[in-house]
Amino acid sequence: MSTAGAETVTTMRDGHQRVAAALPYTHVAGHLIGGEETASDGGRTPVIDPATGETWGSVPVADAADVDRAVEAARSAFGEWAARRPTERGELLRTMADALETRADVLSLTNTLENGSPVAETAGAAANAAAILRVFASLAGHLEQGDVRAFPDGRHETVVAQDPIGVCALIAPWNFPINLVVIKLAPALIAGCTVVIKPAGPTPLSVRFLLDAAADAGIPAGVINIITGDGPTGDLLVRHPGVDKVAFTGSTPVGRRIAAACGELLRPVTLELGGKSTAIVLPDADLDAMSRTLIRSSMRNTGQTCYISTRLVTTPDRYDELVDMVTATVGAAPVGDPLDPETVFGPVATFAQRDRVLGYIRSGIAEGARATVGGDVPAPIPGGAFVAPTVFADVTPDMTIARDEIFGPVITLLRAADVDAAVDIANDTAFGLGGIVFGGDEDAAFRIARRMDTGSAGINMFASNHYAPFGGRHDSGLGVEYGLEGLSAYLTPQSVHRRVR
Repeated sequence: MSTAGAETVTTMRDGHQRVAAALPYTHVAGHLIGGEETASDGGRTPVIDPATGETWGSVPVADAADVDRAVEAARSAFGEWAARRPTERGELLRTMADALETRADVLSLTNTLENGSPVAETAGAAANAAAILRVFASLAGHLEQGDVRAFPDGRHETVVAQDPIGVCALIAPWNFPINLVVIKLAPALIAGCTVVIKPAGPTPLSVRFLLDAAADAGIPAGVINIITGDGPTGDLLVRHPGVDKVAFTGSTPVGRRIAAACGELLRPVTLELGGKSTAIVLPDADLDAMSRTLIRSSMRNTGQTCYISTRLVTTPDRYDELVDMVTATVGAAPVGDPLDPETVFGPVATFAQRDRVLGYIRSGIAEGARATVGGDVPAPIPGGAFVAPTVFADVTPDMTIARDEIFGPVITLLRAADVDAAVDIANDTAFGLGGIVFGGDEDAAFRIARRMDTGSAGINMFASNHYAPFGGRHDSGLGVEYGLEGLSAYLTPQSVHRRVR
């Protein structure tokens, strides 16, 4: 893989500077609390373009006083918002979805400059977020259905009501900074909750377009509040006495700390954490067809997607053929400027993440894996957080790269003695988030998928269905998002017993 020259780097840097100069949000003064931008005394943090290493924005860091103000604003707005009928809230969510889609281009560019996700990925962020808002708006009728349950002896009955759980802290990661907020925000809003959002440190600006769309839709001030900051800000928010529920997407180590805090506080929490998912390639799999879905299912967003199947496992009779296909497919995918619509692999989101991924690549080589493309080579584009997309063959299940979540453009290929052994390898992990079975007989593939110890699995593809639950097992998290099951996480039931009417 070649390295870009100085002219390419200069052209990319100039282009990014022009784009940043035209964006509405770069160096913002305060947090968004109660419908206003509020000043902060907590210091500031830069927003860095991972493609160029240049600072193009900055945001305030919320201190304890800022967190207090945000939670108080959400608490003040809660009563009036919760009192509205779910169908009325649903109409506002639909209007918000429409308003968000009008901001698709500027949101995409802001997102790409924040975390380096190629515009081929971020261009769909607004539409996907709008779809999530509409799906949860469609569930409003479910909240308005009566639920009366007879006692076993038939003499009494119980009216079961579902109340909004209250003020929710929504803490989002940097890999998909819009959609992984909206899968929390949409169910919270339709349930009648109010929220304080804390985006990840590297991606604090694109989330502002959500609040703009909410304001255009007529969602009252204080229902949605945004504070920015780093880990200590998140800790303050999680532990704030005015917060009734926490929803977090991010790493397993941080998730454990949040779970411990919420356990101590007896505070409901939803955790969507890491993954190390497996694609089992059956002997009758169509590798030509698989090559067309490989990048999205195993290396989406430059490998920074929690559910992608970064471990490919197959039987000896297909192994060499699979290595050739994966090597050719990854080697042919364009690496470059994330603002170029043709780019498949951009930089990883931060320089710290680049160093972490490079460390895993070096560990794979040291432990005996064979890089068929990429490896410990110079960055494809100097100056940014680029990592050469890497395919490792001859990987064994005990290698570090086969067990840890790398969260970068690295894919591993493992050999299994037979299909049963492939299932054993797939399930021999601390995680349980996603997975795929590639096979020509889809009924047989389905049966294999049902043997995988994971929250979701796909047959010859993987995608999220906004109507179906998505969540992880084991070290991949607690609870689910999407669907009625995801909505229930923002509700608390009340049973009122009475004589039969």
